[in-house]
Amino acid sequence: MTISEKILASHSGRKEVKAGEFIQAKVDLALANDITAPLAIKEFSQVRDGHLWRDEKKVFNPKRIVFVLDHFTPNKDVLSAENCKFIRQFAKEQGINLYNGGNCGIEHALLPEEGLISPGTLVIGADSHTCTYGALGAFASGVGSTDLAAVMLTGEIWLRVPETIKIVYFGKLRSWVSGKDLILYTIGQLGVEGANYCALEFSGEVISSLGQNERFTICNMAVEAGAKNGIIEPDEITFRYLKKKTKQSYQIYKSDSFSHYKRVIEIDCSKIEPQVAFPYSPANVRPLSQVGKIYLDQVVIGSCTNGWLEDLRIVAKIFQGKKVHPDLRVLIIPATPKIYLSALKEGLVEIFLNAGAVVGPPTCGPCLGGHLGVLAKGEKCLSTTNRNFRGRMGDPESEVYLVSPAVAAASAILGRIAHPEKVR
Repeated sequence: MTISEKILASHSGRKEVKAGEFIQAKVDLALANDITAPLAIKEFSQVRDGHLWRDEKKVFNPKRIVFVLDHFTPNKDVLSAENCKFIRQFAKEQGINLYNGGNCGIEHALLPEEGLISPGTLVIGADSHTCTYGALGAFASGVGSTDLAAVMLTGEIWLRVPETIKIVYFGKLRSWVSGKDLILYTIGQLGVEGANYCALEFSGEVISSLGQNERFTICNMAVEAGAKNGIIEPDEITFRYLKKKTKQSYQIYKSDSFSHYKRVIEIDCSKIEPQVAFPYSPANVRPLSQVGKIYLDQVVIGSCTNGWLEDLRIVAKIFQGKKVHPDLRVLIIPATPKIYLSALKEGLVEIFLNAGAVVGPPTCGPCLGGHLGVLAKGEKCLSTTNRNFRGRMGDPESEVYLVSPAVAAASAILGRIAHPEKVR
């Protein structure tokens, strides 16, 4: 079996599962945010009151459910404030783990940082980028709010075992090429439906050389190719990260050498240069050398994809002693309060402010056009986020281009999409 199949087998009480089978699996952790939790809570309450499954007034296990209020927070309007109030009341009633206010970060960076994700676990979240946690060797997948309501009630999820596509990355990375470039290139090759309901298993010598933050970035965007989950087998880099974050015991799973894959795709990374995803799709990818002169109105650096401390260090290195271009605005968002504090202690925030950037609180805000950095008609934004669909960040006639933190930083200095070498 593949690593994904082994995890699903262990959580469904079976010795073996095969792609295409339907299973009922026990969930280790369930999560939702301030957009998806209200509907899940309402559905949970209706089912509970209707006695469709059982009479208890409690969720299956409050210690295995997490609510993170990170999308429209700090509350941008009355509706978002009411949503968060509703969630807080339910969480208090049920004893559910709640992250909000000063202890709240972007969920997919926050939960690993808090030691809540371990290898071999099954994580289900009412957010499509739940697949981020596959970077720690977990089977992690996004579901709808009604599915989450069922998980909250029963502690189980009904799944079809996905086929697995194995991506093997080999060769030597070029300068300024990062995990973000690798996943953008891969999505460009697969297309937004190329891995529909498949597990994307990322492997190879290049993956083994990447830091944990870049692995998170790669698994985070597996869903942009339609994947059910993205996953990387745990190794020494994983274990070093976990040693600092969690005291939980965990089970390590790895794919068998004779596992069956739907496809095996080999990618020579030595041929990959920094990538740019053009509107209006993460798969509309071009190498940076073929972009041409595209002038910008805004640059956003952050999100669950690239708001890690290592990303901010790269940006600060490029920003040092420079100013952002006067024709654009730059918004930088550390992914969690701890990352923000580390950036502050290291002097990164001072560099950002001296360069003329705005440093915001940990929030998903601009990524989904929720608040902070909303675009006007015709504006162009360069972003380190994970989606650039029409209207994603604001007006339907605005445009979003996706890049790595290094390209975003260099472009912020020059006012147009540019290679980092142009500002050295």
